[in-house]
Amino acid sequence: MRYVIFGAGAVGGVVGGLLHKAGIDVTLVARGEHLRAIQDAGLSLDTPDGLLTLAVPAVEEVSEVKWTDDTVVLLSVKGQQTETALESLAAYAPAETPVVAVQNGVANEPRILRRFARTYAIHVVLPATFLTPGSVVQGSGNTPGILDIGRFPTGVDETAAAIAGDLVDAGFLSEPRADIMAWKYRKLLNNLGNGINAAIAPGPSDGEIYRRCLAEAETVLAAAGISVVSAEEDRTRRADHITERDRPSNSSTWQSLARGSGVEIDYLSGEIVLLGRLHDVPTPVNEAIQRAVHEIARTGAEPGSLDGAEFLAGL
Repeated sequence: MRYVIFGAGAVGGVVGGLLHKAGIDVTLVARGEHLRAIQDAGLSLDTPDGLLTLAVPAVEEVSEVKWTDDTVVLLSVKGQQTETALESLAAYAPAETPVVAVQNGVANEPRILRRFARTYAIHVVLPATFLTPGSVVQGSGNTPGILDIGRFPTGVDETAAAIAGDLVDAGFLSEPRADIMAWKYRKLLNNLGNGINAAIAPGPSDGEIYRRCLAEAETVLAAAGISVVSAEEDRTRRADHITERDRPSNSSTWQSLARGSGVEIDYLSGEIVLLGRLHDVPTPVNEAIQRAVHEIARTGAEPGSLDGAEFLAGL
């Protein structure tokens, strides 16, 4: 298969770089200074085993891609960028192209399915950082990531198995899973910490804020009748495969704020707020985090600058 990585940031850059390193045909779709740096000097992939410079083909527009019957799109933009990406893909990619959501949240797959019948979802467990144009950091010092895949809304097929095989060849753990969305909802619960990290200064209040966000989310998902794999199943799948490198780590939401590139909080904490409103379940803590992140993005304030104790008192 040939892969178009639409969104060559932290996750897309690591996935695209390692697929390319494994000898698999990859084209990155990137923007601005990041694109120019990749085109001029290659993609810099900082791995636990050393720094790699990879001559991965990169383009600005999907109109520049040579579309073939065996092309697969790995969509790895943030949730707030999905619609714009799909507009471009719908204009140039063949209608039968498989499009895979390599994204956090659970709102991307329905939007993809409106445009492309062959929609797939990946449960992303991949520590990575993107702060400097042309450079991405692989955050796990053992296995680079776990990228289990399934069709949306459910099921597996030969394409899912083939994609999983290529990801395994690139060094990832990947298995086809018919219940992939139940895994993605578990990741959504884990990602509630993203907004806290992006808004609240590190301190003793973090745990309490996350516990309250999680309690709201679990109540909402139960009220909506949504299946979620257990935290124990998630821990068992991760086992000792993912090991964080000895470097400061911030969430992808924090990184987006630091780059000034917009935030996907509406598809993380905001997803819980939406479901709460649909099913008449109050979600005040998730709503407060959502608003706080938007305020930081709007004003240009420092990510992670709010006092946690004051935030809790305000609730």
